[in-house]
This record gives sequence, C-alpha cells and structure tokens, in this order.
Amino acid sequence: MTGALLQVDGLTAGYGAAPVLHDVGLTVRPGEIVAVLGANGAGKTTLLRALSGLVRSSRGRVVFDGADLAGTKVEHLVRRGIAHVPEGRGVVTELTVDENLRLGGLWRRDRADARKALDEVYDLFPSLAQRRTFAGHQLSGGERQMLALGRALVGRPRLLLLDEPSLGLAPKVTGQIMALLRDLRERTGLAVLLVEQNVRSALSIADEGVVLALGRVVARNKASVLRDDADLRHAYLGF
Repeated sequence: MTGALLQVDGLTAGYGAAPVLHDVGLTVRPGEIVAVLGANGAGKTTLLRALSGLVRSSRGRVVFDGADLAGTKVEHLVRRGIAHVPEGRGVVTELTVDENLRLGGLWRRDRADARKALDEVYDLFPSLAQRRTFAGHQLSGGERQMLALGRALVGRPRLLLLDEPSLGLAPKVTGQIMALLRDLRERTGLAVLLVEQNVRSALSIADEGVVLALGRVVARNKASVLRDDADLRHAYLGF
C-alpha cells in the first residue's frame, strides 16, 4: 500500500468543555479498511463526527490526501472525497429511494457521471432498483442501510466513514454489507474507516484495527493480530 490517505495525529475533541477523545491517532491508506472498535461510550461515533466536521476538535491534526482539514466546512469535505454514513442510516424517509440517491450527487458538476454512478449503485443493490419508487419508510432495515451506503457512493468518495452499519440488522444482512465493503475496496480502491460493535465481522474484513477505551487509543495493529490477542479481546472487545 502507498502512503496515508487519512492521517490523524493527537486529536482531542468533544462536546462543550468536556473532551470525549484524547490524543487519538490513526492512519488510513488508499484501499484500506480500518476498523474502530470499543465498548459503548468509547468515543467511536465522536471520532467519525470530528473527522467529518460535525464535532469541533480542540487539539490535533487531521490530514486528508496531503491537505490539513482544519476549518474545512462539511460540504467541502464531501467535495474532497469524504463521505460519512452516520449511525441510524440517515435516510430521508419521506423521499423515494431514487430521490434519496440523487441527493448524494446533487453537488456534482459532471451530471453524466452522476447518472452513471446512480446506475452503478442500482447494479450493486438490485433490491433498491426494484424499489426505486418506494418511500424510505417503506424499506426494511437492511434496505435502508443499503440506501444510505448507496447515497454516499453516488458521490464517488475516496474515503467512507461508516458508523455501525450492522446495527439492528440480521446476521445474514450484516454479512452482505461486510462482503460489499470488501468488494468495493478491491474493485474501486475505496478506503473505509469502519466503526462497528460487531467485532468479529469488522475484523474479518479489516486490514487494521484501532481499539478505543474512554476516548483513548489502547491498541492499534493489524486486524489479524487484534483478533488473536485473547487478553485484549476479553478486556476491551467482549469476546
């Protein structure tokens, strides 16, 4: 793999005067899946929100593709190639599948490629193609997750910040989502920073893992090493 696409050093961030993250550092390279793991309250979601500009950092540096992101507005991060799929899937339930997906490409100037990206998402998710006129509230939980992912992919991101994609989903659907992420990485070079409570699933597709506890990095290594470290798993990962 080449050099870092995303480099985070000494990131401290939180809400108001109380920091949630303390001196967090991690690296994501092009075409790499990095899993962020830890118990509830470890700071995983806050990390993604800080990286996408939704939570202000008080210290540290975030560099994407060689550019310091300090002060960059959320909409400009999207244009740079960063897409954030939040926990809870973030689908606009009143809009149809097609309208939700088109939202992901509204900012793009290349309209022909935006239409091509939309078609590619329908190829990735045939069930969405069959339901393109359905409203978001008519979809199953798995279909809503696919829709949220698809909307992010219409923007052709280089880095996907993905928060708890398996939340509330059946194991079979979770497996499909994880397989899709691995396939996208291999075919398109998409980099993924994956926050996930389902540790086994996350480590099965990740190249590297970062373990958070109370907002601090307590372990950072290859996914296979973390998976085989029984003491670490018992102490921080619950299996």
